[in-house]
Amino acid sequence: MADHAPGFDLAEGGRLALTGAWRMAHLSAIVSQLSGTLAAPPAAVDASALTQLDSASALLLLRMLRRSGPVPPLASWQGLQAPHARTLGQVLSHLDTAAMPPPPRRWRALARLGATAGTGMRRVAGHLSLLGETVSALGEAMRHPKRLRLRELAVQAEQAGLSALPVVALVTALIGVVIAYLLGLQAEKYGANLFVVDGVAIGATREFAPIIVAVIVAGRSGAAFTAQLGSMRLTEEIDAIRTLGLSPRQVLVLPRVLALVLTLPLLVFVGDVASLLGAMAIAQPMLDITPAAFVNRLGEALPLRHVLVGLAKAPVFALVIAVIGVRMGLAAPRDTAALGRATTSTVVQCIVAVILLDAVFAVVLQALGW
Repeated sequence: MADHAPGFDLAEGGRLALTGAWRMAHLSAIVSQLSGTLAAPPAAVDASALTQLDSASALLLLRMLRRSGPVPPLASWQGLQAPHARTLGQVLSHLDTAAMPPPPRRWRALARLGATAGTGMRRVAGHLSLLGETVSALGEAMRHPKRLRLRELAVQAEQAGLSALPVVALVTALIGVVIAYLLGLQAEKYGANLFVVDGVAIGATREFAPIIVAVIVAGRSGAAFTAQLGSMRLTEEIDAIRTLGLSPRQVLVLPRVLALVLTLPLLVFVGDVASLLGAMAIAQPMLDITPAAFVNRLGEALPLRHVLVGLAKAPVFALVIAVIGVRMGLAAPRDTAALGRATTSTVVQCIVAVILLDAVFAVVLQALGW
């Protein structure tokens, strides 16, 4: 071993002799040598051959000594030079505060499930709290209409509703084509081509169009709400709004929630029409159902209550999507990486919430005979 390299010698009597230069560059070599050697505390430490010692190596040495037992007092070290003694003394005085962090706790499956459930319950409680604050802000705006930000409401309605029309129309039209095609493959075997109109009309207006439109809006507007408000929180714009004496609920939350609640039923109606047009477009070449026959059968097979049920779901879906998106943005940490995770979480939460609500609607309406 070279003279400048760190080393040690553990004699039979438990005397630990330190040699060479103990520097940060040699930490890995020191760890590999000391880790399996100091099974018991040394009886004495000889530092007369120690040429250099920095704080990183001193911290490592003291930690190794402490793991094997109590650290021998520095006064009992043999041949310890004054600079090395000062370094060891300073590191030793901060050794407790600089203790190595404990290894990460390994959670069992049940504990992980409980922690996830607890996190989910706290998140739901936060969403419900924001919902209550939003209702309170709406009541305040109804008592004082001038406090409602109509310009911001119009901007959000344009972004959440008007700008989403092309993608909503395209996706729902394709969904109508797919439903008509799948139903037509089965109905054609029994000569019941005309009944495809019944299935497409009821399924699209009551279930498929509201869910598909809500999922599109969740990925589009819900994520946008989180990203916008999270960025404003990151740049301290929300704090500036409070400093000006304004309420973020009135300025930021209420316009977004109202815009989505007002525009989503219109988007669902567009989705209903587009899905029926898509089914009509494939019905003639595949099932030999002319557009006139399709429209005549549609008037007989589609009661108005199915359309109203689909439209009634839209405001509820919109309220949940808006509240989740806004709350995740307001609660996002002031960190760009955390903001990205919050945006992703918003989309997942909104989609899950929409599907759960649709299942609740199905059970309740079935019990009511609707």
